Amino acid sequence: MIHSHLALNEDLDQRISQWLEWDKNEKTSQEIRSLVYNMNVLELEAMFDSRLTFGTAGIRGAMGPGPSNMNDLVIIQTTQGLVTYLQEACTESVLRGVAIGYDGRYNSKRFAELTTAIILNRGIPVYLFSKVCPTPFIPYTVTHFNLSAGIMITASHNPKEDNGYKVYWQNGSQIIPPHDKNIQKSIVEQLTPWETSWDTSILLTSNLLKDPYSEVWDAYFDLLRSTVVYPMVNARSPLEFTYTAMHGVGYPYMKEAFTVVHLQPFLAVLEQRDPDPEFPTVKFPNPEEGKSALDLAIKTADTGGSTVILANDPDADRLAVAEKNVENKSWKVFTGNELGALLGWWSLHCFKNKTNADLDNVYMLASTVSSKILKSMAVIEGFNFTETLTGFKWMGNETVNLLSQGKTVLFAFEEAIGFMYGTAVLDKDGISAGAKMAELACYLQDIGMTLSDKLADIYKTYGHHISENSYYFCYNQEVIKQIFDRLRTFAGTANTYPTSILKGKYQITSVRDLYDRLRQLPA
Repeated sequence: MIHSHLALNEDLDQRISQWLEWDKNEKTSQEIRSLVYNMNVLELEAMFDSRLTFGTAGIRGAMGPGPSNMNDLVIIQTTQGLVTYLQEACTESVLRGVAIGYDGRYNSKRFAELTTAIILNRGIPVYLFSKVCPTPFIPYTVTHFNLSAGIMITASHNPKEDNGYKVYWQNGSQIIPPHDKNIQKSIVEQLTPWETSWDTSILLTSNLLKDPYSEVWDAYFDLLRSTVVYPMVNARSPLEFTYTAMHGVGYPYMKEAFTVVHLQPFLAVLEQRDPDPEFPTVKFPNPEEGKSALDLAIKTADTGGSTVILANDPDADRLAVAEKNVENKSWKVFTGNELGALLGWWSLHCFKNKTNADLDNVYMLASTVSSKILKSMAVIEGFNFTETLTGFKWMGNETVNLLSQGKTVLFAFEEAIGFMYGTAVLDKDGISAGAKMAELACYLQDIGMTLSDKLADIYKTYGHHISENSYYFCYNQEVIKQIFDRLRTFAGTANTYPTSILKGKYQITSVRDLYDRLRQLPA
């Protein structure tokens, strides 16, 4: 027993004792001991009643002690389970190696180094970035070097208290079932730290450790350079851009992106330019929040004379865009669906400009929660549109499937400001999307249009697609379960949905009908 007062809960007592036996991080183990000493049973139960579950997005949660939080021991257990599964599922191909990157959050580099050491000690090469990098650089590294997997330590745009562990499969896309469940099972079977799992000294001696930073930087930006359609338009454009990295990793990468596509340098929001795990100037480091997250960018743009703002989230896989109305001086923050329409149109325009190929084998994708503007474009223009389940894991893997059939995938997007422009990265990529949006803005300026003008033109051509999205915070897992159980059993039986909405005004006959009816509701 670790403390007499906890003897009433023998199971909790045993779990805490086991944790303290395994946890060699003095800070987190001391936090547990302090809670035990102060008899804080409720907080201990919250930490030990469950563990972070590995899903298709890996794991993500608040940093702190115990199996329900992100910490050294959870990272070790997760990596032991993942590498064991990789060795079973990939057999010899696992020896091609694993890519590992990290963002600028607290503990990200430490978690990446622990992960690296465990994999190296299994005789598997690791391509560990020597500097913070955008999340999209990890799937790009996986396909560039033909590796067996990729791991990114990031919590993306979550609050500063959080961190995460995101996994890519050997096809360069996020994992999908059954890999997530198999990895979770393997983690649970590998909870006891291996003899060398806490020892990172192998990072100083192993010849299996490689730094992909320079080669990936060159290859990624060379490829981006090759996609430019109007280099002279970009070079001569008087359009001024403001960019914010939102205290994340994006600044040097977006700076280089502007250089290789021949754009004039942007004006950076200095207060948010460099990585800062405190995210001191924003309540949430998420550009999807709109103007509330872009206050400093708007102030910088107004002072510097910019009319277009580009904003990445802290791991630079998402992109937000705002444009100034020069007549009334107001700013329009585009929604993810509006940006999807603009970038979709631009990807088709550029494709047709560079090739005379027909569109029979050309595809664009969007997830089911996103606008169907690309579907409307496809009907008129003659390319193919594919709808997937929610999340880039589905769009990325569907892209892999289409490419294997000899198809061309131009673009994919999700309304949560995630964009995959081309197939160099099989996930959302805020760096390439930012460069392409800037190129589009310069092209439009050259022919006397703004981004807002072009959006109106797209709607005039393909039909208006309007959405109004919002969200609620709910942290109570039991309440969340009750909400979704009710939705899934609306009429009292499994997999049933509402039969009508608006007090019976609209009758519903299927899930598709429900979506269609909801889209028809007045604003």
